[in-house]
Amino acid sequence: MLTVEQALQQILERARPVGTERVDLRAGLGRVLAEPIVSRRVIPPWPNSSMDGYAVRAADTTGAPVTLPVVGRIPAGVVPDHTLGPREAMRIFTGAPMPEGGDAVIPQEDVEASADRIRIARPIERGAYVRPRGEDVDAGDRVLEPGRLLGPAEIGLLATLGHSPALVFRRPRVAILSTGNEIADLGVEPGPGQIPNTNTYSLMAQVIEAGGEPLNLGVAEDRLEVIESRLRWAGPADVIISSAGVSVGELDLVREALTRIGAELHLWKVNMRPGKPITFGSLAERLVFGLPGNPVSAMVTFELFVRPALLRLAGASQLFRPRVSARALDPISNPGQRRGYLRVTLSREGNEYGARLTGDQGSAILRSMVLADGLAVVPGDTVIAKGDTVEVMVLRAFV
Repeated sequence: MLTVEQALQQILERARPVGTERVDLRAGLGRVLAEPIVSRRVIPPWPNSSMDGYAVRAADTTGAPVTLPVVGRIPAGVVPDHTLGPREAMRIFTGAPMPEGGDAVIPQEDVEASADRIRIARPIERGAYVRPRGEDVDAGDRVLEPGRLLGPAEIGLLATLGHSPALVFRRPRVAILSTGNEIADLGVEPGPGQIPNTNTYSLMAQVIEAGGEPLNLGVAEDRLEVIESRLRWAGPADVIISSAGVSVGELDLVREALTRIGAELHLWKVNMRPGKPITFGSLAERLVFGLPGNPVSAMVTFELFVRPALLRLAGASQLFRPRVSARALDPISNPGQRRGYLRVTLSREGNEYGARLTGDQGSAILRSMVLADGLAVVPGDTVIAKGDTVEVMVLRAFV
């Protein structure tokens, strides 16, 4: 059996970005940037006021209290039409360009204003409440790098720079097949001996969360020709994922079906629990994964192996979930020789994290994933004592 690290290395060595496309910024959220962004603009393009108040010359306030005449009014979006002279003030609003000669703004609440004069009770420093030209971005600044995930702030910056459409990596297309005579698909009431189809829908959701586009190949019964035929439906997919049928039973037919459609298989067993039987291979430029059938095993192996591969296919520079060191709030036991990825809840205790098992850790107990904030990484034949530290791969934000 391979270690998790050895298996992941083999997978990522074969994962390459799937191509690029240009998208309007309104469709850019969650996409991965495929080019460096160099600013052609200065932001802000001129000094401007950060407050509603009065533009003044700071030197004129050194003898405060002083009274200055108000000689103009500058709304946002209007360029001042004359220079601010000595011992003069101009009414100015947030975002409005500073007048020539003005070098400070005094907020309106800090003055006594009459119809055409203001009284300033205290001196103000040069540059106060003034945003200088280029404070945010200067022309020629390299502001974003390829591989950056575009969030709301990045979208706003691209809009500020007038950079639309943006060149992004294409989302990988992922075909998903569930196998098993016992699987009743969504919308069908399970009959005797059947169980609901969980994996198709949890895996599709994981694909979307990882930035991919899922394609549902449905459910195939445990017959070699049926599985082979359904795998051929993958069409334009960049990745094929199947669940179940990858162990050693006489009805575990996925690996043979993959080889019959031309896939070269690179690995099979990984030293971990849950999820020891996992198949990975390549089919021309496609990646193919055969995941275990138990719902938790399928989700955990997706997290460890498929998610980083999809992120690399999508051009992302950050492939892995964050990891933290947490204090065990109760003993965390991992019997057996395989490394465990155990579902835990996380809590904050001052500057520390606390971790506690979600309950029973059976690979069919889907609620253990529903409750999990992270996966505790525990060596085989190990008990983490209460109060000792354990490494946790964080799956989601937690309070």
